[in-house]
Amino acid sequence: MKILLVGEYSRLHNSLKEGLNELGHQVTIIATGDHFKNYPVDIKLHRKYNQGISKKIKVLLFKFLKIDITSIAIKKQFFSYQENLKGFDIVQLINESPIGVTPKHEKEFIEFLKEHNKKLFLLSCGTDYISVKYSHDKKPKYSILEAYFNGKASKKSFAPILKYLEPEYKSLHEFVFNNIEGVIASDLDYHIPLEGHLKYLGLIANPINSELLTFIPLNVIGKIIIFHGINRANYYKKGSDYFEEALEIIQNKYPNKVEIKTVENLPYKEYIKTYNKAHIVLDQVLAYDQGYNALEAMAKGKVVFTGAEEEFNNYYQLKNKVAINALPNAQNIASSLEELILNPALIIEIGKNAREFIEKEHHYKNNAQKYLDIWNGN
Repeated sequence: MKILLVGEYSRLHNSLKEGLNELGHQVTIIATGDHFKNYPVDIKLHRKYNQGISKKIKVLLFKFLKIDITSIAIKKQFFSYQENLKGFDIVQLINESPIGVTPKHEKEFIEFLKEHNKKLFLLSCGTDYISVKYSHDKKPKYSILEAYFNGKASKKSFAPILKYLEPEYKSLHEFVFNNIEGVIASDLDYHIPLEGHLKYLGLIANPINSELLTFIPLNVIGKIIIFHGINRANYYKKGSDYFEEALEIIQNKYPNKVEIKTVENLPYKEYIKTYNKAHIVLDQVLAYDQGYNALEAMAKGKVVFTGAEEEFNNYYQLKNKVAINALPNAQNIASSLEELILNPALIIEIGKNAREFIEKEHHYKNNAQKYLDIWNGN
């Protein structure tokens, strides 16, 4: 089949493409590369006017005239490739706003793709109307909106998430759902809010190309290396404040036993190299399941602090611990770190379990086949 994947977050569509290629299908990715992460794509849409004087002009134009010149520039680029975006058997959007432009332009892109291709599907991956509303209504015991609810961060700082509740984004959500065959969830954080929806087709765990991620059994000699990668734009969404507070506790208590490495806003290729020597990777707090960075670290055999809630353990019927559930409590995180520091054999055991879990539940070729089955109505 000929397949078009629209948008890219955290390398998900790249791994899916690799799996689909192995199964004999032709795949094209069109995306912006996800900002500073700069993931590889086949058709690259460049974000313009995001630096220097041009950015200031852009901000003023949007403030006074509601004109987004970056979105306009991406629209021109998108339609310059229109002949390359026709005739696909399957088109999958990575999100309701897959390119990250204004809802008006997203609708134009989606309308074009719907008209000129056979089947259109949606992936619930990243914030969208249904998942944000679920969190905003305080249905889960905690969510990515914790810092907003408890006053740690302003409404303005949460605008990239809360925007999905605004009328124009709700309209985009309704438009997308009226045009798709169905929606697939990438993990439990999106599966749970979608349960019972008429267009929901089920969860397919994030595909991970473990063949590209070398598993090196952990050897705990000398200091235990703890890695914390911060995405400043998602600082509170990921719960990085809890990690930083916990790391301060550990650094003060075990200065001779640990080495803490913190990095910020690294491109993808540099990011994955940076944590290669780490034993423990701090990924995110406010989640029930693992995101893509966590899964890739687990594939390398790291002990990852991430979402690993009871719902996750039950869904996969896990008997062995494959990750550490990072709760929104710095002292709790510090206690979990302390247990590992004092019991290095646990680090080795969990790292091994993590790799086995990725190969069983997230293998890129197996999960690419699951996409094919759903797309084909099997």
